[in-house]
Amino acid sequence: MSTKTGPQRYPGASRANWYQDDFGGDPMEVNVVVLHTTEGRTLPGYGGGGSAPNLTAVPDFDAKKLKWFQHFDIETSSRALVNLRGGAETNTANVCQVELVGTCDPKTHKKWKAAGQAHIYWPEAPDWALQAVADFLAWMHEQHGVPLSGPKEWPAYPSSFGKSNGARMTVAEWNKFKGICGHLHVVENEHGDPGAIDFAALLKYAKAELDVDDDTPAPTTPAKPKIPAFPGRKYFVTGASNKYVLQLGKQLVKRGFGDHYKVGPSKTWGEADQLNVRAFQKSRKELRGDADGTPGPLTWRLLFS
Repeated sequence: MSTKTGPQRYPGASRANWYQDDFGGDPMEVNVVVLHTTEGRTLPGYGGGGSAPNLTAVPDFDAKKLKWFQHFDIETSSRALVNLRGGAETNTANVCQVELVGTCDPKTHKKWKAAGQAHIYWPEAPDWALQAVADFLAWMHEQHGVPLSGPKEWPAYPSSFGKSNGARMTVAEWNKFKGICGHLHVVENEHGDPGAIDFAALLKYAKAELDVDDDTPAPTTPAKPKIPAFPGRKYFVTGASNKYVLQLGKQLVKRGFGDHYKVGPSKTWGEADQLNVRAFQKSRKELRGDADGTPGPLTWRLLFS
C-alpha cells in the first residue's frame, strides 16, 4: 500500500461535494495529473460521486477565476476513468484527476454560443482560465513532484475520440508515464477530452509561476547543463529518507555548502541538511528573503545550475 506524503487538499478548494467518505479509494503517491472536460456548464453530480474526479474547476465568469471543488484527497484514487477488468490500472495508477467545466466539442460550443449560454470552450480558453489551471499544475509540481511535461499531441475533438486517435497510450507507455496528460491519452479509454487545449500555454504559465526555466537552448548557443527535475517539497521534511535528499546533499557539498555535515550527506533529511540549504539560500540574492532551509523549485534550480 502506498503512503500519502504531501498536502492532500488544494488550497481554497471547497469540500461541499466531498465523496471520499462514501467511496473510499486507494492511497497512492501521485505522479500523474489527468485533465478532463465535463462537457457541461455547471458542476456535475457525478452520479452521487460514483464517477467523480479528485477535483472539479468551475468557471466564475464575473470574477474571471476558477472555483475549485475537491471530491477526494490528492493522493486517493478517484473514479473518472474507464478501468477494464484484467487490463492496465487507470484510476488507481498514481493519478490525480481534474475535471474542467466546459466543453472541447466545437459543435457544443457553437450551440451554447448561439443560445447565449456562458461557457468555456477549452481549446480557446481565456487566459485567466488557463492561468488558473496552470497554478494548480505548479502546485502539484511543487508539492507532489508531478513533472511539468506531457504528450506532444493533443488532437482536436472529435478526432481525439476513440482508442485509435493517434495519441492514446499503450499499456507500457501508460505504466511508465509521469507528468500531465488528457483523458484522450489514457489507455483503455475512448473519450477525447479535453481535446486541443493549449497545453504549451499551461506549461509556460506553470513554469513562470515557479520561476522554472524551459532549459531549451537556442540552436546557436551551447547546450546548458541538464538540471534534474525538482521532485517536490514532500521529500524534504523531517524524517524523510530518499534518494533526493542524498542528491541534494552531494550538490551542496560540491557547491561548497556542506559545512554542517559531520560525516557527509545521507538519504535522511535532518538539521544539517536544512542549515546547509539555508546557507546556500543566504548566498543568493534571489533567495535571501526566504532563506528557511527548505528547498523549493528556485533553490533547486539555482543549486544545480
